[in-house]
Amino acid sequence: MMQSNFSKPTIISLPKITDVRGNLSFLQNGDQIPFDIKRVFWIYDVPGGEKRGGHAFKTQRELIIVLSGSLDIVVVDPSGTETKFCLNRSYNALFIPPMYWRHLENFSTNSVSVHLSDAEFSEEDYIRDFDQFLGKN
Repeated sequence: MMQSNFSKPTIISLPKITDVRGNLSFLQNGDQIPFDIKRVFWIYDVPGGEKRGGHAFKTQRELIIVLSGSLDIVVVDPSGTETKFCLNRSYNALFIPPMYWRHLENFSTNSVSVHLSDAEFSEEDYIRDFDQFLGKN
């Protein structure tokens, strides 16, 4: 049963079942995340030094899990406060609520991240201009 405050970006520890043959982690709608999954996409083969993301969602909630390797996720709240999260364990996930700017950087070789969303793709839900996000436009 979830007991976290999901009003700000939060690291969620997913269940981890250890076994000498290899570990297993999982998630289920409503048990570890505060939304039903409507869209899943993944990011991989990112060339060294590149960044991904660079936007905020108006209403969409997202959960990011790094399945292999590591990467940093830089999150900015509407007041401009920046927080960096390093994801490098596949049993940790970053929940990002609406109206938080994010970009992904510092991808390790062969890193793979999976992104779970509570909404289907809608270009209208994106804010792609950082100044507009901060209310400067």
